Amino acid sequence: MLSTLVNRLAPSATLAMSQKSAELKAQGVDIINLSVGEPDFNTPDHIKEAAKKAIDDNYSRYSPVAGYPALRKAICDKLKNENGLDYAPEQIVCSNGAKQCVCNAVMAIVSPGEEVIIPAPYWVSYPQMVLMADGKPVFVEATIEQDFKITPAQLEAAITPKTRAIILCSPSNPTGSVYNQAELEALAEVLRKHEGVYVISDEIYEHINYVGQHASIATCEGMKERTIVINGVSKAYAMTGWRIGFLAAPIELAKACSKLQGQYTSGPCSVSQMAATAAFAGPQQCVENMRQAFERRKNLIVKLAKEVPGFEVNDPHGAFYLFPKCSYYFGKTDGQRVIKDSMDFAIYLLEVGHVATVGGAAFGSPECFRMSYATSDENIVEALRRIKEAVSKLK
Repeated sequence: MLSTLVNRLAPSATLAMSQKSAELKAQGVDIINLSVGEPDFNTPDHIKEAAKKAIDDNYSRYSPVAGYPALRKAICDKLKNENGLDYAPEQIVCSNGAKQCVCNAVMAIVSPGEEVIIPAPYWVSYPQMVLMADGKPVFVEATIEQDFKITPAQLEAAITPKTRAIILCSPSNPTGSVYNQAELEALAEVLRKHEGVYVISDEIYEHINYVGQHASIATCEGMKERTIVINGVSKAYAMTGWRIGFLAAPIELAKACSKLQGQYTSGPCSVSQMAATAAFAGPQQCVENMRQAFERRKNLIVKLAKEVPGFEVNDPHGAFYLFPKCSYYFGKTDGQRVIKDSMDFAIYLLEVGHVATVGGAAFGSPECFRMSYATSDENIVEALRRIKEAVSKLK
């Protein structure tokens, strides 16, 4: 008999599609996987060298729960130099990826019955984390027509006396949308009228940005004291498997998150922490090189997706995802199956087109589907050719 908590959680749709893709590959089917949200580059050499040195220097014991002082200092320097935000090392908590940081933040501030506003489309795990805290996810829909970004009026309408937080993700997974400084200022103006509402600001895709300077809501007047900034090394430095994320928060919240983490994972991997220290403190040209490659691929996939009949495509300004509207194909059939929704559409593309994507329902947007372009230009071209051919069979 499993717990009520486990039974009410949904499995991760992104991981499920990755698993289906892997199973078909194991059977010898040539699958192009556009379902995975991780860079296809290798971790830069100077970061790997720092990890090797850490092993030789015997960084093999427990670290402080919140992370080594050197790493937290490097994070403070990064926040100051890149974001104009002043934090002390005591306000930083390092965890096993940004995912754990988001969960720590939710668990630290949300009590049973309290509401957390989640703009939709959203990353699949946000509502599940709120449910784990016995909170109530409140979804605010942002359509493709508004570039998948909520308006101040929508935010105002969603806030109730039970609202405890809003989770903002910019640049966004799954849409690639980016809130600029003016848009964040407008949201902050609403939030300043509602004392006690926190912002969990997931900025893990900060450096994969095609519009210039990244904007954080923590820089808006009066917002740093009620914002938990989430970031890490996974996306910018191609370090998804190293599992290092961090949060920066008011001291009492940082202490609360450290207290939580101390009871269920303790500090993250000691060797990974030393690698992350080198990532933040070392040369940054590798980040820009990867960003340029992602931008080139973004331009390519947007161009090719716009050539697929029936797709409605926006131009994302960050991350490495495209989130086209595919509802034109709902109700159509290839003679063997009927496409009822975006999940059916994604499975159809996998089984007929041999391209792995993720249906938008998992992200709170059932009319769309997600493609990751964190793959080679050749894979993007071939994947979109296959998709175009597969949808041509739907009548």
